[in-house]
Amino acid sequence: MTLLPYNDERHLRASQFLVEEANLLDRAQFDDWLALLHADITYRMPVRVTTMKSIGEDCVQTMDHFLEDHYSLSKRVERFSTDYAWTEDPQSRTRHHVSNIRSFAVDERSIRVESALLLYRSRGDLNEPSVLSAGRYDLLVDSERGLLLKERLIEVDEAVLRTQNLAVFL
Repeated sequence: MTLLPYNDERHLRASQFLVEEANLLDRAQFDDWLALLHADITYRMPVRVTTMKSIGEDCVQTMDHFLEDHYSLSKRVERFSTDYAWTEDPQSRTRHHVSNIRSFAVDERSIRVESALLLYRSRGDLNEPSVLSAGRYDLLVDSERGLLLKERLIEVDEAVLRTQNLAVFL
């Protein structure tokens, strides 16, 4: 893979994709967000553990907070419009801060993208807001509809999550 210069058209497209995706999520336009996902998407957040340097592994590769595909993501979105989405009642107010975007050419139609995510989330008046920091590793593929997200690996920076639930999209 080749690191793309920041002024490369492919890098600019990937950066714009991530910014527009964050905007859709912050505005709770989940159906529009689903349209950005490839039919064969893998959306994964492994459990992070704290280990000693000698062990050398800080993610449990056999356990995930979530490991989803297009079907499960669309069912989550569908559930938000029902009376049974208790984890999102009241609905979260989120702000996705995406930065440190680096992109790599995989082939003519695919771009590997690394980014940093800082998610600010508040819900109602009684709950304390939460902040979640993570690194994201995405695979974007070009299609007739533009870039689509085919893979997302989310590596949170904490071993213990301090948010009420993981009902939001990262």
